[in-house]
Amino acid sequence: MDKNAKIYVAGHRGLVGSAIVRNLQGKGFTNILTRTHADLDLTNQAATEAFFAQEKPDYVFLAAAKVGGIHANNTYPAEFIHDNLAIQINIIHSSYKHNTTRLMFLGSSCIYPKLAPQPMKEEYLLTGSLEPTNRPYAMAKIAGIETCWSYNRQYGTKYLAVMPTNLYGPGDNYHPENSHVVPALIRKFHEAKQSGAKEVVVWGSGTPKREFLYSEDMADACVFLMDLPDEKYCRLLGSDGSVTGKFEPPLVNIGVGDEVTISELAATVSQVVGFEGAVVFDATKPDGPPRKLLDSSLLAHIGWSGQTSLVDGLMVAYRDFVRSSSLPRSAVK
Repeated sequence: MDKNAKIYVAGHRGLVGSAIVRNLQGKGFTNILTRTHADLDLTNQAATEAFFAQEKPDYVFLAAAKVGGIHANNTYPAEFIHDNLAIQINIIHSSYKHNTTRLMFLGSSCIYPKLAPQPMKEEYLLTGSLEPTNRPYAMAKIAGIETCWSYNRQYGTKYLAVMPTNLYGPGDNYHPENSHVVPALIRKFHEAKQSGAKEVVVWGSGTPKREFLYSEDMADACVFLMDLPDEKYCRLLGSDGSVTGKFEPPLVNIGVGDEVTISELAATVSQVVGFEGAVVFDATKPDGPPRKLLDSSLLAHIGWSGQTSLVDGLMVAYRDFVRSSSLPRSAVK
C-alpha cells in the first residue's frame, strides 16, 4: 500500500477499527478515512453508496459490526443478523462499484462449528452446527465471507476475510450486560475492588477454554496481510470450488495458538486488577462452546505472529478501562 493511499476504516471507534487506525498511523499512512455512525449509517444502502461515490477509497477495512457477548446475542438476535448483513453487503457492493483495490472483512471465530476439531482450521467452515447462543451473528459473518468469495469469483475483486480469535484491549466495550468476557471481567473485578466486595460471581462453570488476542496485535496482522505483495496476497483469495473441487474460502485465521480456561482467565484478571476476594462460578449460566482455539499456521507460514502476552495485554486494557471510566461520559468514545 502506498503511504498516501486512501484507506477507509469502517468502524473506527470500535475495539478492532480503532486498533487498525492506530497501526496504520504508526506505520506512516496519512490518508485514513473515518466516519462516525452519526455521520454515516452503514445499514443505509443509499448513504453508504453516496459515501463511496464521493470518496472512492483505495483500500477498505470492514471492521464495522454489531457485536456483543452471550447475553446480547441471546437478547437481540434479529438486530445481530439484520444489522451485520446490511453493513456487510452495503460496503462490499459499494467497494466493487467504485473500484476499491483491496477489501478486508473482519469476522469472528464463532463462524466455526460448535464442536469443530481443535485447533480450528479455515477449512472447517460450514462443516457442522453452530453454537446456538450466537448463531445469528455467526450466520451474518459467514454470509460476509461468502460475499467476498462470490465477488472475487465473478468480478475478479481482491477481497479477503480474516477471523480473529477472542479480542481484548484499549477501546473495548465495558457495558455491564452486552460486553465480551474480558471487558466484562475487568469491570466486575474493578467494581468489586472499589466496593470492597468479598466475592465476584462469574457466569458459567469456568471450564471452557478460550484463546485471547490483544487488539493491537490483531491490527498489526490485518495491516500486514493487506500490505502483502500481489503474488502472496492473491494466493489467499480462495479457489472456485465448482471448478477445482477444493473448498478454499478467502479466509485467514488470526490467533496466538494458546488457550486458557475461563477460570484461569478470571484469576489472571483478578490479579491484574488487584481484587483480593473470592471468585465464584455460576454453573447455571451458559458456557458456550467447550473450546475455541484457532489454527493460525497459515498466517504464521506467511510470516506473522503475535508479540503480546496475556498478562501484559490485560494490564494495558485495565489501565485503559480506568482511564475511560474516569472521563465524563461525553468524552468517552
